[in-house]
Amino acid sequence: MSLSASRDRVSQKRIVSSLLAGHVVKRQKQGDGQLQEAAIQLLEQQQDLCSLFKEIGNPDPSNPFNTDKAEQMNQTEGISFTITGSLLVCGLRQQAGQLGVPLVTLSVKFVLERLKGITGIEGDKTREVLTASQRVQLGVLLESTRELIIHGALCRKGLWQGYMNDQKLPNLHVVYLLQCYNILKLKDILESDEGVRLWLVPQLKALCCWTPPQEEKEAMQTQQKVLSAILGSLVDVGFQSSQEQAAVEKKCVLLCISALDDMLFWLLDTADINSAQESSETATERWCQLFVTSLCDISASPDALQRFFMHSLTQTLAYKPQLAVSDAIALQNKWIFANTSPLLTSLFRKLTVVFSMEQLMHHLQQVLETHEISWKHVLCFLSTLLVYNPSAQPSLRALLSRLLTSAFDGYDSESMITAFLLARQGALQGPAIFPSYSDWFKESFGMASGFHATSKKSLGFLLKFLSDLVPFEPSQYLKVHIIHPPYVPVKYRSLLMEYVSLAKTRLADLKRSVENTGLFQDISSAGDAPSLCQEVKDVEKACSLFESTGKISATVMEARPQSCPHSIFRRTYFLSRFLPALLRPRVLPVKADGQMSFIEALKRADKIPATQYSSYMESCQRLRQQTRISLHEENHDDPLHVLKLQLQEQRKLVLNGNDGDMSAHLSKISNTLSFIFPGLPDDPLEKNIIQLKTDMLSLPELHLQVVDLVLKSFCQCILDASKAHPPNKQNMWASKFVCVLVCNTQFLSCLLQRLWHLLHNQGSVLSDLHIIGLAAFLVHLHTSMSQSPGVQLISQRQPNPVSVSEALSSALVCNTRTRMHFCIRFCVAAMCYGICRGDSLPQQDDLTPNCLYKKLQYLIPRLLPEARRPVSYGKGDQEVNCIGLLCNEKDTTTRWKKTALYLWRHPAFSRLQHEPQYQLFFSEWLANELQVDRTKDTFSDSERLEYHQWVCLHLYLTRPEKQGGCGGSMKSLCSHLITAIMDQQQSEPCQGDHRLSQKGTCFPDILCILQEVIYEIELTNLSGSHPSRTDKCDWLFELVSPRFSSSLSSDSARLSCEHTLNIWNRIMLALPSVSFVKVKAEGDRMFLDCKKLIQHVNNHQRSVCSPSGFLSLQLTSHFLRSVLCVTSRCSLVAEEFNKAWCQITNQCPLLLVSTVYWWEQLSEVLLSLWSRLRDGETPPKQLQLIVNSQNWACGLMRGQLLHLPSAPALLLASSLYVSLQGRAEGKQCVSDALTAWQPERDIKHREVLTFLFFLCVNNYLSALLYPQEHCHQKALRLCTEVLTVLVDSADWLLIFKSNDAEKGAYHSFPLVMSNRFDHLMPWVFYSLLLQQSPELQQRAARCLGFLSTAVSCYISLLQLFLDGSSVIATLGSQMQSGQILSRTKIFLLRAISQMPTSTLFSRHIMQLKSLCVDLDPEVAAALSAHLDIPDHPFL
Repeated sequence: MSLSASRDRVSQKRIVSSLLAGHVVKRQKQGDGQLQEAAIQLLEQQQDLCSLFKEIGNPDPSNPFNTDKAEQMNQTEGISFTITGSLLVCGLRQQAGQLGVPLVTLSVKFVLERLKGITGIEGDKTREVLTASQRVQLGVLLESTRELIIHGALCRKGLWQGYMNDQKLPNLHVVYLLQCYNILKLKDILESDEGVRLWLVPQLKALCCWTPPQEEKEAMQTQQKVLSAILGSLVDVGFQSSQEQAAVEKKCVLLCISALDDMLFWLLDTADINSAQESSETATERWCQLFVTSLCDISASPDALQRFFMHSLTQTLAYKPQLAVSDAIALQNKWIFANTSPLLTSLFRKLTVVFSMEQLMHHLQQVLETHEISWKHVLCFLSTLLVYNPSAQPSLRALLSRLLTSAFDGYDSESMITAFLLARQGALQGPAIFPSYSDWFKESFGMASGFHATSKKSLGFLLKFLSDLVPFEPSQYLKVHIIHPPYVPVKYRSLLMEYVSLAKTRLADLKRSVENTGLFQDISSAGDAPSLCQEVKDVEKACSLFESTGKISATVMEARPQSCPHSIFRRTYFLSRFLPALLRPRVLPVKADGQMSFIEALKRADKIPATQYSSYMESCQRLRQQTRISLHEENHDDPLHVLKLQLQEQRKLVLNGNDGDMSAHLSKISNTLSFIFPGLPDDPLEKNIIQLKTDMLSLPELHLQVVDLVLKSFCQCILDASKAHPPNKQNMWASKFVCVLVCNTQFLSCLLQRLWHLLHNQGSVLSDLHIIGLAAFLVHLHTSMSQSPGVQLISQRQPNPVSVSEALSSALVCNTRTRMHFCIRFCVAAMCYGICRGDSLPQQDDLTPNCLYKKLQYLIPRLLPEARRPVSYGKGDQEVNCIGLLCNEKDTTTRWKKTALYLWRHPAFSRLQHEPQYQLFFSEWLANELQVDRTKDTFSDSERLEYHQWVCLHLYLTRPEKQGGCGGSMKSLCSHLITAIMDQQQSEPCQGDHRLSQKGTCFPDILCILQEVIYEIELTNLSGSHPSRTDKCDWLFELVSPRFSSSLSSDSARLSCEHTLNIWNRIMLALPSVSFVKVKAEGDRMFLDCKKLIQHVNNHQRSVCSPSGFLSLQLTSHFLRSVLCVTSRCSLVAEEFNKAWCQITNQCPLLLVSTVYWWEQLSEVLLSLWSRLRDGETPPKQLQLIVNSQNWACGLMRGQLLHLPSAPALLLASSLYVSLQGRAEGKQCVSDALTAWQPERDIKHREVLTFLFFLCVNNYLSALLYPQEHCHQKALRLCTEVLTVLVDSADWLLIFKSNDAEKGAYHSFPLVMSNRFDHLMPWVFYSLLLQQSPELQQRAARCLGFLSTAVSCYISLLQLFLDGSSVIATLGSQMQSGQILSRTKIFLLRAISQMPTSTLFSRHIMQLKSLCVDLDPEVAAALSAHLDIPDHPFL
C-alpha cells in the first residue's frame, strides 16, 4: 500500500470520525496538512513512539490515551490491553489527533512496537518458538489488534508491510499466531509479499533444526503445530484443483510448490549423505514426520494432499539422476532395504500411505518412462513397497510383465533393463518378499512360452541384451544365466553357446567358477564361496522331487554331458560332490525307500558309473554285517506292517496257544524290533541307565508308531485274557512279552518316554480299557526291571536314578481334580491286577509297586470320605472279582469308586500297610498336599479344612513314628508341618523381591493347621500344673536354625539363605506372637527369657533386613507384641518389660534400631496393646523412653536444645537418624544442628554421634548396593555432614575396625549389619573419604589412629579385589577396579607422607609395615621411611 493511498484513506476516515466526535477533535486550520505529513514521516522513519508520546505530554507511553478514567482502569487491572476495543480506538484516535497523523498509521506503529517489545524480551536470538510468557503477552496484544481491525482502526496489509520493514526474517511462530487470531492468513501473505520465497524456506529449515529444551514440552508441541500449519497452507495453495487455481495467482501456486520442493530436496540431500550430522538428521526427520494424512484436518483438502504426495514422490524418484544404468547394475546389491537410510524409508512410507498399490505401480511406470530418474531412489522405493506391503509382490509381477511385453513388442532396451533391475531388486529382499532371481528368470525365459520365444528376432534381442550386460554383471547373475539358460530352439543353439562362452570368459576374469555350484542352489542370492553342506541339501531336494513326481529332475539330468552338451560345467560338481553324498554307505532298508529308488533310477539312466554303484552296494553290505543286523524273512515288506501282523497273531496265541508257540512267536517279535531298533554301541559307564526326557516327547515317527502299536496290542490282549480267565488263572504270556521288550534297550527307552507322556499329558482322554491295559503293563514292567539300575529323569529335580515304576509314577501328578481322578483309576487298576495276579505267585510284593500303593493311600481317603472310617475287611470269596469289574466296558465313575473302596478294605491291600516300604509317611502326605491347586480341587474350603484336621489330628498324630506318624506328640506334628512348608517353598525358585506368592496352592490351608496346632500347644501349656513356658520357643528356633547356612561366602549360598529366611519369616508372622518369647519361673517370680529370640535375630535375621540395617515392619511389630503379651503373665508387668527391653537394648541392637525406625507406625499399635493388657495403665519406662528420645531428636533438628534423655546412646542415635531421614530438603543444615548441640561436652555425646555416623554409613552402603531403593547423593551428603562434626574425635574410626575387641563401647556395630556389609566396610571407608573436601580429609588424617585404620582398610580392600568379590565388581561398575585401587593407594601414600612424625613410633610403624609387606611393597616402603627418624619414647 503506497503512502499516498494510505493518507487518502486515513483522511477520509478522519472526516467521518471528526463528525462523530466533534467535541473531542478540533477542525484543522489552514496549514495543518503539512504538519500531518511531517508527523507521518517521523513515524515511518522508526521514530520511538514512547518518546514521541512523552513529548506531547503523555506520561504513560504504554497507554495511548491518558484520560483519568483510563488511568484508574490501568491501576486496577494492571494490564494495558484488557480494556474494550472501542475505548482503545478512542484513545488511539485522540493521540492521532494530537500528533496529526492518520489513525491507521498510528495503530500499525503502536502494534508493531508492542510486538517488537514482546518478542525481544528474552533476548535469545537462536530461539525459533516464543516462550510461554511471550505467548501470553502476544496473545493479549493480538486480541487487541483484532479489535482494532474490527473497528476499522487497523489495516492488515499495512501491518504486514510494517512488520517486514522491522524484521529481516519474520518469525514463523508470529506468523502462525497472526493466522490463528485471524489477523493475517498465510495465503494472503503469499499473495501480497513478493519476497516471501527469500525468507520462508530458510525460516522453515531453521525452525526444523531448532531443538526445544527437554523440559519445555509445550514448546515441542508448538513447534509441531507451527510446522504443520505452514505445510498445510502451502499444500492447500500449491495443489488446489484447476477450478480453485483460477482464483489464485499462478505465481503464488508456483511459489508454494517451489518452497515445498526446496524442503524436500533438503531432506533428500540429508538422506543421501552417509556422514550426515545428527542435528541435520533430526531436523529433516522432524519435517518428514509432518507428511501425514491428518494434514487434511488443518487446512489442506484430501485431494490437494494426494496431489502433493504424488508430486513429492515424483520429485524424489527423479532427484539428481547422476548414476548411469551400468552403475545401478554394479551398485544394486548395496541398495537393499537393510542398507536404505531410515529417513528415506520413512519418507517413502508416508508418501504412499494414501494410494493403492496399483496406483503406485502405474505411477512408477509413468515416472520411469517420462523422467530422468535416480536409480538409487527408485530401487529403494521398490524395496520399501515390497517389505511393508504384502500386496506389492503381485503388483510388481504385473509391472514386470508389462515392461517385458513392451520391451519385446518394440525391442526397447530401456524397458528391458528396467524390468531386470526391478526384478533383481525384489529378489534381493529375500524369498519371503519376492521370488529369487533364478526363479524369475526361469519363469520369464526358461520355457517355450517365454517372452522371447515368439521369433528369432526376439531371441536375438534377448541374447544381445544379455551380452551387452556381461561387462557390468555381478558374478551371481552370470551364473544364473549359464546354469538356467533361456529356452532356445535346437537350431538356434549356437546363439546361446556364444553368450555362454562370453559369460564364462567374464567369470574367469572375475576368478569365479560355476562348476562347484549346487544343483538346486539359489545362485542369485548365494555368495561366491561354496557351501560345505550344499551337496546334502541337493540330495534331499532331488530325492524329494523324485518321490513326488516319479521322475528324475531335469536339473539332475542336465548335469551330465551325455544329454546336454552345454552343461558340461556341472560334471565336476555332479561327480565329485553330488554322487558321493548320494552314495554314502548306510544300512539299506527292508523295503526300498525314496533315496534307494532314486539311486536305482539314476543307475538305469546311466547317471551313475557301474564301478561306483558296485562299490556303494558292497559298502552297504559290510555295514549291515558290522552292525549285526540280518534281514527279516519277509525282507520285501514294511517292518511296521510285519510287526502289526505278528502282534495280531500274538493276540490269537494269548487265548488259544501254548507256551512253546508263544515263546517262538515272541522270538520273531524280538527279531523284528531289533531290526527297527538296532541300538547303539554299548557305553560301559551308562550301559544300564536309561535317560528319560520329561520335558517333551521327541521320538522319530516310526519309533512312535511302533511303541503305540505294541501298547495297543498289549491292552487288547490283557482285556481278552481277563474276560476269559481272572489274572491269577492266566499263563505267563504277559511276563514273557514284557521281558522280550525290556531286552531291547533302545526300544525300552522309547517305550518309557511314550508311557511317561501318556500318563502325564493325556490321562484325561484315555478310556477305561486303555487304563486297565497300561496299568497291567506297568505292573509287569515293574516286575521285569526290579533288579535293573534304574532310570535317570531328565528335566526334573531328581539327582539319582530311580526304579521304572517310580519314574512312571512321577508322571501321575495329583494337583487338580482331573489329575486326581485319573491317578486313582490308574492306581486302582494296577493294584487290583497286581493283587489278583499275585495270588498265583510266591511273592506278591513283586507285583505291587509301592509308589502306586502310596498314591492310593493318599488319594482314596481324600476323594472318598467313606474310607476315613475304620476298615472292615471283605469276604475271601470276593477277592477274584475285582479285576472283572474293571474289565466291564460299561462301568461308570461310580463303579470306579466302589472298586476303590473294595480295594481299600481288601485284606491283601491292608496287609501291605505294615510293610515299611509301603507306608505313606506324614512328610510324604504333606508334600503331596502342598502341590494341590486349591482353585481346581475337589474340595471346598470348609471340606478341605475338615479333611486336613482329620489327617493331622486323627490319622498321623497318634500313629507311631516308625510308621511315619507323630507318636502322639503335638511338637512332632508341628515340626513336620513347618519342615514340609519350608521344603516345598525352597523347591521353588527364589523370588527377586522376596515376596513368596502361593496363589492357588494349599499353602494357606496347611498354615492354618499349623496355627491351630500352635494354639493348642499354647493352651495346653497354660492349663497345665506348671504355667511356665517350657521349651516351645526353643525348639521352634532350633528346628529352623540348621537350615541357615553358617558359611555365606558364595553368592548362591547367600541367596539360598535369604530365600530360606524369607520363608521362615512368613511362617513366623502367621504364628502367634507369644510363641517366640519364653517365661521362666524362679520360685514365685515369673520373668522373661528372650535369649533365643535375641540369638535368632543376631545370627540370622540381620542377613535379610529390608531396608538394609533394619528388620521389616511386620517382624519388628511381631517381636515387640510377643514381648508385651508374654510380659502380661508376670506379676510385675512393667518391671519385667523394662528388664527384658534392657536386655534387648544391650544384646540385640538390631531390634532396638528397627523399633525406633518404625516407631511412627508401631507406637499406636503397641500403646493400644499395652492399654488393653493393663487396663489403661501408664506405659512402662522403656517405651516412654523411646517416645522421649524421638521428641528430643525432632526438637534438635528444629533447633530446640531439649534436655537429653537418659537413654542409651544407640537409642538416641537411632532417633536422630530417623529425624534426619524425615527432614525436608533445604531445612537447617545437619552439621549446624549437631554443632549447636555441643557434642564435645562429654563421652555420651560422642557416642551418640558415633552411632549416628555408623547408621549413616550403613545407609550409604545400602544406597550403593541397592540404588533403586535409596538415594546415593542424599546418603553421601548425610554422612559428610555428620562426619564434619565428628571428625576431630577418633571414635568414628572404630566403625571400620575389623577386630571386635578394638571397638570398645561400639561392640554392637556388627550386630546391626549383615556379614556382607561388614566385609565391605574397608571399601566404604575409602569411598567416603575420597569424596570429601581436602580440608575434611586433612582433619580426618590428624585423628589419633587414622593411619592404622587406613592401612588396615587398604589391605582388606586389596584382599577383596584379589578374592574376586562380586559385590566389589558391582560397586565399582562406574569405575574400573584399577582406578579405585590407584586412587586409594595415592590417598594412603599422601596420608603417610603428611603424617606428623610425633604421632608415629617405631613399633607402631613395624606393625603397619608387616600388614602390607606381602600385598603392596610400595606402601610398606613408605612406612619404612619413618623408621629413619629416631624413635620417640612412649608417653
